[in-house]
Amino acid sequence: MRSEKSAENHVVCLVDDDPLVLNSLRNLLASDGISARSFDKTETFLAHIELHRVELVVLDIRMAGMSGLEVQAHLSSICCQTRVIIITGSEGPDDERNAMQAGAIAFFTKPFDDEQFLAAVHGALDHSSEPA
Repeated sequence: MRSEKSAENHVVCLVDDDPLVLNSLRNLLASDGISARSFDKTETFLAHIELHRVELVVLDIRMAGMSGLEVQAHLSSICCQTRVIIITGSEGPDDERNAMQAGAIAFFTKPFDDEQFLAAVHGALDHSSEPA
């Protein structure tokens, strides 16, 4: 599923403490022509965003240390243009509502539909390419 705009110039950041999930997501994005940079620790990702512009980040909710929702809150305070997609393997009762209210553009419970996920990624990247 390729967007009319090329996704090849974009790099999506993936933040999940499960290496199998990171590998799977990176392969899924690569199969659609999208580059990804993986982070298995929230601290490493937060250090990265201090130095680099990030258009889109895919965040797992349940991680050691900071949760994805905490990272999302921190991210919105320093990089308000960064789009966020939240993923989770075990959804809490208010997780989706909290994520969407905090500005996430999509919320997926694992396992999720690849095509729907890629559509959300392309939508976010197309939106980030629009002039401000």
